[in-house]
Amino acid sequence: MNRLKKIVRSKTFIFLVVLIGFIYFNNSPILTKPRSGDPLLLAHRGMAQTYTMEGIQNDTCTAERIYEPEHPYLENTLASMEEAFRLGADIVEFDVHITKDDRFAVFHDWTLDCRTNAEGVTRDYTMSELKTLDIGYGYTADGGQTYPFRGKGIGLMPSLTEVLDYFPDKALLIDVKSNDPEEGKLLAKYLSELTEERRSLLAVYGGDEPIAALKEQLPDMRVMSKATMKSCLIPYLAVGWTGYVPGACAHSELHIPDKLAPMLWGWPDKFLNRMDKADNRVIVVGGDGSDFSSGFDSTEDMNRLPADYTGGIWTNRIDRVAPVYSSK
Repeated sequence: MNRLKKIVRSKTFIFLVVLIGFIYFNNSPILTKPRSGDPLLLAHRGMAQTYTMEGIQNDTCTAERIYEPEHPYLENTLASMEEAFRLGADIVEFDVHITKDDRFAVFHDWTLDCRTNAEGVTRDYTMSELKTLDIGYGYTADGGQTYPFRGKGIGLMPSLTEVLDYFPDKALLIDVKSNDPEEGKLLAKYLSELTEERRSLLAVYGGDEPIAALKEQLPDMRVMSKATMKSCLIPYLAVGWTGYVPGACAHSELHIPDKLAPMLWGWPDKFLNRMDKADNRVIVVGGDGSDFSSGFDSTEDMNRLPADYTGGIWTNRIDRVAPVYSSK
């Protein structure tokens, strides 16, 4: 009996050693297909005025806490997107809200009160009426003593149609700000009228319900929501050590907080290779996931990334980050 126990223990030990060795080598940089090239740079809201994130809540008026302006651009405008691409952005992200006449206005906030000279929500106005607003009205860097963009944002709120027409061959990420499934259906109908080639340059993310509704009608769209991320990452965390990539990861997008990224099997290069094979676009955002608007906005932030990182990077300051790579 003692001899049998010793044999079982010996085989168990050998099995564990082999398993640990397999897990290590299957997820380590050893024998990993080398990656090359620069990261994919995603400019959040184009070239935007930035602000302190300290104590920020969902209803915080960020226009009232901007830093002293260093450039003349306002978020989610054609000019800000154009400048972001000129500086080196590979993708520009922007936000959409539905209007009274069932169009999509490119605007971030839940209400108009913070940034503009109007009150209420975009659903209260037609797109033509929204065009008359001053989207620079509420910006201040000194607690309301001065408003450097007041009067300079009249007519600058674009429609989704204008953005797609203005950038016909650029990669864009569309953020659906509501959690209304009807908006997902309406956006799907709108995007279905585009060519398959144009849709291939677009991705959509947002609340679970509108994204599910959109994906049901447009299965070929690259999408992301909390639900799609969970369906990909939870099983990957469980069995990804084997090299298995869940089917839910295919042709989608992941926004990975940099503090959580090292938990992923094979991070960074082997994980990125696996996701590339699944046609999954990986974007690293700043922090721990509590605020997905946090990005890599300075050279100091870039030091948090793995050496020679080649995945996607979320930035609020494309003007600071792009030169890091263009100078190499």
